[in-house]
Amino acid sequence: MKKQIIIFSLAMMCGAVSMAQGDTKQQGFFKRLFSKPTVVVDTTLDSNFYRIRQVSQFIEKNYVETPDYQMITEKAVSSMLSALDPHSVYIAAKDVQHANEGLQANFDGVGISFQIVNDTISVTDVIVGGPSEKVGVQIGDKLLKVDDTVATFKGVNNSFVYRHLRGKRGTEVTITMLRNGVSTPLEFKIIRDKIPIYSVDTYFMLDNEVGYIRLSRFARTSHQEVRKAIRELKEKGMKRLVFDLRGNSGGYLDIAFGIANEFLDPGRLIVYTQGEKSPRREYRSMRGGTYTNNPLVVMIDEYSASASEIVSGAIQDWDRGMLVGRRSFGKGLVQQLFNVYDGAQLRLTTARYYTPSGRCIQKPYDKGTDAYNMELRDRYEHNEFLSADSVNYPDSLKFYTSKGRVVYGGGGIMPDIFVPMDTLRLSDYFLSLRSAGAFNTFALQWADQNRNNPDFASFDDFMAHYDSTAVAAAFAQYAAEKHINKNDVKGEWVASWMQDETRKMVADTAHAIHAESYESYLSQLLSDKQYLEKLTSKALSEDRRRERINRHSEEYMGYLIKALIARNLYGNEYYYRIMKDEDEGLKKAIQTVKGI
Repeated sequence: MKKQIIIFSLAMMCGAVSMAQGDTKQQGFFKRLFSKPTVVVDTTLDSNFYRIRQVSQFIEKNYVETPDYQMITEKAVSSMLSALDPHSVYIAAKDVQHANEGLQANFDGVGISFQIVNDTISVTDVIVGGPSEKVGVQIGDKLLKVDDTVATFKGVNNSFVYRHLRGKRGTEVTITMLRNGVSTPLEFKIIRDKIPIYSVDTYFMLDNEVGYIRLSRFARTSHQEVRKAIRELKEKGMKRLVFDLRGNSGGYLDIAFGIANEFLDPGRLIVYTQGEKSPRREYRSMRGGTYTNNPLVVMIDEYSASASEIVSGAIQDWDRGMLVGRRSFGKGLVQQLFNVYDGAQLRLTTARYYTPSGRCIQKPYDKGTDAYNMELRDRYEHNEFLSADSVNYPDSLKFYTSKGRVVYGGGGIMPDIFVPMDTLRLSDYFLSLRSAGAFNTFALQWADQNRNNPDFASFDDFMAHYDSTAVAAAFAQYAAEKHINKNDVKGEWVASWMQDETRKMVADTAHAIHAESYESYLSQLLSDKQYLEKLTSKALSEDRRRERINRHSEEYMGYLIKALIARNLYGNEYYYRIMKDEDEGLKKAIQTVKGI
């Protein structure tokens, strides 16, 4: 019987939430939901649920055709949650595994990372200890077939790879690979297994005393990974640490607590949570921290959120270390997971995070989800990514660290040392190349062509023999073949720029209304000697700016291509080993940690 199926689905979902609170509340909920209120008052919970029930009955009895009840129910639930806050979400049963995969720290599969270029799936990394490594799959191998299914066809995508290579642990899959320098395809029989997803992207010594750890998310194994990295770096002589949380969007609260615990003395408040229906709950550090005394710098940016802000906020409030970068995202809402009867899940906001000094991490969302999602763009337009002075906090949001330093609430964590975004690298040429995917494609092709070159047998060999000038020339030729060209002819771009500026003037000025036509006023401006002198001066200034951007962008592209090639040859760690020399934020972090 389909009658009332929409509201029944809603009831079952909310009933799952209520079960966490006790059977009596659950029974009362269903009783209220399926009976008409004695007195209908718009502000009561009863009347609002009755309204939903009534609409579902109208649809059931009168709609022109039989609706897709599952689809409209899921849309109704999603809309209901989006009206609450930006982070309460409904996850359909079919999406649960994928949604949780990144934080679970493992999945069932064959254990490779890949990149698709020109409809060809190339292996870019092989998970150490995974099933693919055990049978001999190597970086650079190209996938020809999965069992009897051809894997090289126009439009092959990530979904194809996930669908055919992932599967239940213990099942077998046969893959056929083409390897550089081997004339015949290679066939591998692989038994799928649990594949770890590492959250520490890399860790290594920046010099003889400064260690570096980059954490991409707070997943189930992140705490153990960070402890392992600290231990091994200390064995290599680490006396100072740069902990990079840039771009880390967060994860599990208990993992954030565990990682913060590594840096703090026992008994320190790390974070507390509180909500209208959730009493205050405190998380304090315990014994066992592995790096509680030596100098520490934590790097954050506008994409560091949630768990990243818990850790960085605790470090700052206790004056344990220095924060370097830009203001963090401002995601300080606590979600609790509720299971829905059909396998779906509900992530419902139940409380807010507060730093030890009492700062609320969450930025405002009272203007709606759309405005909330555009907040980073607004920061950019308000110049916040370029200047710390663009961030203005009212005195009502003033808090104090353990040593009396002033910090501010109101959303996100403001670093102690500001590092502006590097916009000089974003030349028009760079942006065109990035949009076309040229960097990744060229790097993979170059790595494939040189994979068996003895000059690049190891990373040290690579650094000794890599010819940046020759590779830059090869890349420029590759870009030209893809019809991506620099606009370096000064006469051409200056003339075009002056025309554009003049058209803007015509469009913006009130004087244009006195001209007979748009064209006549445009012609009048372009024949005005005084106007042309001013415009030419602006053009020369713009030319100097463009030259500075192009020069910096060329240098950055050289590092980027080299780093991408190294990643394709040796693995993800080596990308960061090269990019550190072009990372202004990291340079500032190293300078800061050495001064502590």
